[in-house]
Amino acid sequence: MLPRIVCLFLAVTASSTFAQRDRGPQRPPIISPEVHPDRRVTFRILATNAQSVRLSAGDIPRNARGAEMKQGTNGIWEVTLDPIDPGAYRYNFNIDGVSVIDPRNPATSESNNNVWSLVYIPGSFSDTKDVPHGAVAEVTYYSKALQRFRRMHVYTPPGYESGKGKFPVFYLLHGAGDSDDAWTTVGRAGFILDNLIADKKAKPMVVVMPAGHTRATMTRTTNSVDEFVQDFLTDVMPHVEKNYRVNNDRVQRAIAGLSMGGGQTLNIAVPHLDKFAYVGVYSSGVFGINSTNRSGPTFEEQHKDALDNPKLRKGLKLFWFGTGKDDSLVQTTRATVDMFKKHGFEVIYDETPGAHTWIVWRNYLHDFAPKLFQ
Repeated sequence: MLPRIVCLFLAVTASSTFAQRDRGPQRPPIISPEVHPDRRVTFRILATNAQSVRLSAGDIPRNARGAEMKQGTNGIWEVTLDPIDPGAYRYNFNIDGVSVIDPRNPATSESNNNVWSLVYIPGSFSDTKDVPHGAVAEVTYYSKALQRFRRMHVYTPPGYESGKGKFPVFYLLHGAGDSDDAWTTVGRAGFILDNLIADKKAKPMVVVMPAGHTRATMTRTTNSVDEFVQDFLTDVMPHVEKNYRVNNDRVQRAIAGLSMGGGQTLNIAVPHLDKFAYVGVYSSGVFGINSTNRSGPTFEEQHKDALDNPKLRKGLKLFWFGTGKDDSLVQTTRATVDMFKKHGFEVIYDETPGAHTWIVWRNYLHDFAPKLFQ
């Protein structure tokens, strides 16, 4: 008679063998995305019965319209893209007209109304490096202005949890197609700040990334703009100043945003210049500034008192604009910069290569953050 432990081993082995037979031949593991040493990237997905599969990844250079994927004999569709510049890129797959994220890739990035898979190509200032790292928290708060719970992301610098003392605070706003998750995922804000702080190029700071949308659909109506401004002033800033060790004086407070967030930055900062010493506008400006069809007062007319107040201008240490030469909003930025200069503001405007993409905005954060709180 066999010992009981041997019988159990034989039973488990037999059960495993039969289970493997029931499943049929095992497919090789699917690796997606696969980043090659030369920065080519292969994307793969198993879709045995699909008729058509496309890769959608508009931020990847030379891939604005996506790429057709080819099916192999094992039911795995794949495509390899030519070498891609270092950085983070969103993508998904379109299978017979249905968009899906990559099931083999746990890295994701939220936009305003969907989720994307995320691929990272190493080799830039936003790499994950062997330096002290800060922390990023998803923070839930109740907005009295909007009468509902809201979310923001907050970056605290290395050593914040175990240290003491207060830090300057930088409010960083996202664009119309994004959410409060975007700056820390596809934007790589935490890693950019970690590396700058480690290199002593930027001061340790708390970075607050609030949700710029107050409604489910993307909109720039007057009501939605006013709602966010109220939420920001009534709830976001007070919550941060109550729950984080941040300085609340003007010279220790900065605000910047991209696209929609750049417009929101101006809507918040200009009427409240007494609160912000550093203002940044990425790929944006005063929306509608070049329009000939206006209803109601212009931005310039609404904020004439603030624009013409020399005391407020004097306390503004940095007023920085950056927009890509191929950005559809470049004319808006130019007109906005000219308007502020007309009112005596000292504006720095950097017109760079690039379009309306995260490639540009990561560069702007990397350039802007070292200028703060110096």
